[in-house]
Amino acid sequence: MNKIDKNHIWHPYSSATNPLPTFEIVGAKGVYLELATGEKIIDGMSSWWSVIHGYNNPRLNAALHTQIEKFSHVMFGGLTHAPAMQLTQKLLSIVPQNLQHVFYSDSGSVAVEVAMKMAMQYNYAAGRPQKQSFATIRGGYHGDTWNAMSVCDPVTGMHSLFSRSLPCQFFVSRPQSTFHGEWHEEDLNEVRELFETQHKTIAAFIVEPIVQGAGGMYFYHPQFLRELAKLCKEYDILLIADEIATGFGRSGKLFACEYAAVQPDIMCTGKALTGGYMSFAATLCTSEIAYTISNNPPFVFMHGPTFMANPLACAVACESINLLLESSWQKNIQRIETQLTELLQPLAMHHAVANVRVLGAIGVVEMKEAVDMHRIQPLFVENGVWLRPFGKLIYTMPPYCISDEELQALARGIMRTITSYS
Repeated sequence: MNKIDKNHIWHPYSSATNPLPTFEIVGAKGVYLELATGEKIIDGMSSWWSVIHGYNNPRLNAALHTQIEKFSHVMFGGLTHAPAMQLTQKLLSIVPQNLQHVFYSDSGSVAVEVAMKMAMQYNYAAGRPQKQSFATIRGGYHGDTWNAMSVCDPVTGMHSLFSRSLPCQFFVSRPQSTFHGEWHEEDLNEVRELFETQHKTIAAFIVEPIVQGAGGMYFYHPQFLRELAKLCKEYDILLIADEIATGFGRSGKLFACEYAAVQPDIMCTGKALTGGYMSFAATLCTSEIAYTISNNPPFVFMHGPTFMANPLACAVACESINLLLESSWQKNIQRIETQLTELLQPLAMHHAVANVRVLGAIGVVEMKEAVDMHRIQPLFVENGVWLRPFGKLIYTMPPYCISDEELQALARGIMRTITSYS
């Protein structure tokens, strides 16, 4: 079967002719992945931010079993079901209070597409059809689908190849004020200048609150988000918060925009929404946006995925949120943050390391040079951990159920890998 994988399966961000090494998984439980060769390795990635409760969680398994005994899927056009209503009620109880309407979709990238379409259709319905562009900060990442790519960083992002064909958006420098540093007012200068000259054409400003994920693993100052929200209101520009990576406790807050006490007009969630059990996402908006779209031609929001509000996904998402809220999740994330800080900080002295930073259950070791994935990936596995670096960044966001001992083993694996690699 390995030949099938190597010769015919195209993996994410990989070459078909010179593929990166892959490791077959035959089982997973808690924080461990079991390889076909028999070894068990600690997953330091939560399968790209999503598996917050660990693998094979009995309560999440039970939620799926219970729902599949009833029905696995029905179309959402003209029909509804209890899992969707229960999940919606649960989401509305934890998101910013101004968000009152939920639109479900298949993945995070699609949730961003939905948010951008919402912003454009809202402005069209409100009599501002010229507002068709979007603004964002450099260093961001919002997904791999078409319009989502257009608001990813145009140079350092992963989609520069398509820049000539993508919609042209507005970019400002990312704030230089870091999360743990001092706030510098001049970080807003470019935003002000842009809004002053282009506010009549900008439908919305989309941003990852506090934590820029795949665009650079950068943590910026909450005051920037707070002031950005004020400027958006002043210039009648919607604020879209992309909480796909940061939502459900990862940053230390339930949603990262809470660090700035900001209520966005539109918010995207995904990844950890189902505890990593299946692809699913939600785009939430205010009543002002929903009613303006609905009360003006064409009187409906022009989007409708086939698998919208899939009952299995809704059921497991609802149980995942219950699991999180019933736990001492804030104390637990603080524990992970404290340990990651203590365990990874010694790497700041390594000759090949440029920076070490931690926020919530996110740890980042930034190297001085981009890593060679063909070399470093097998080294992590040899040292008992699963990480997926990109560029200069070696980062971890472990499942929340990770123990102190497992965190120490994860950190040792990172340190040993960097030492042997460099």
